[in-house]
Formats: sequence, C-alpha cells, structure tokens
Amino acid sequence: MPSHSEVLTRLFTALQQHDHQTMANCYDEDATFTDIAFEINGRKRIHAMWHTICEGDIRTSFDIVEVDDRTAKVKVVDDYTFRSSGRKVHNVVESRFWLRNGSIVAQQDTCDARDWAGMALGGVNGFLAGRLAFLRRAKARKTLDAFIGKHSEYKRN
Repeated sequence: MPSHSEVLTRLFTALQQHDHQTMANCYDEDATFTDIAFEINGRKRIHAMWHTICEGDIRTSFDIVEVDDRTAKVKVVDDYTFRSSGRKVHNVVESRFWLRNGSIVAQQDTCDARDWAGMALGGVNGFLAGRLAFLRRAKARKTLDAFIGKHSEYKRN
C-alpha cells in the first residue's frame, strides 16, 4: 500500500501531466470532493471533474505541508485559462485530505473565492460569483452534468 505522501504526489503529478485516469485511481470509490465550485460524491463524478480540468491548459505546483496516518494538507498553485471567459487564473489553494488504506476518502479545497472570481470572470459576474456560492455551484454542476452526459463512462450504473 502506498504512503499518503506517495498518493498525493501521484495525484498532483498526474494533474501536471493531464492524466485524469491516474488521478481518479487515487480516490476511494465513495470519496467526496468540495471546493468553492463543486460538491461531488463518488469517484466517477470526481474523475469526470478532473477529466474536464485536464482538457484545459492547467499547470500546477504543489507542496505537501503536513501528512500523517489519516490527514494531509497540501499547498497548491494552479495557473490556467478559465474556458468560459478566456481569462487567465492564478489560484492559490489549500487542499485538505482525509486518507484511508492508500486512497483519498475526502478532499476539501479552499481559496479566496472573490479573488478567483475576479480573475476567472471579472466585472459584475465576477463580483457576484465571488460572493454568492450558490451561483458558482449551480454553474459548476451544470457544466459537469453536461460533460457527463457526453461521456457514458461517468454515468451512474
């Protein structure tokens, strides 16, 4: 069984390489993922989310800050173009993990939603999205559901 540091290194190295399948393999079947846009349950939907992200131009760096037998904290910096606006984003994220038996069972990412929305959307849309989580979550859910609708491997059995 890989150490938790090895699992996290594999996850973020795969993100750097745009390898969504390897990323998905780091998660438990019933894992959860939350951030300022997503609330996802289950490896299939988490995989679909990473698949969409890996189709873009994301570049990432990471530093494993803390890790023990159940939890970890990773500082992540992502640079990418937000597809719906074409705007450049430089996002600093604190990623918290809960791990068991060499798999991620929960991931919770936090960043400054106002800064992110200003970079990703700008203007009035960025102002609103930075302050109203339900707007970010509704848009993210709609985008992920549309992606899953086009990719049968992510549909629920």
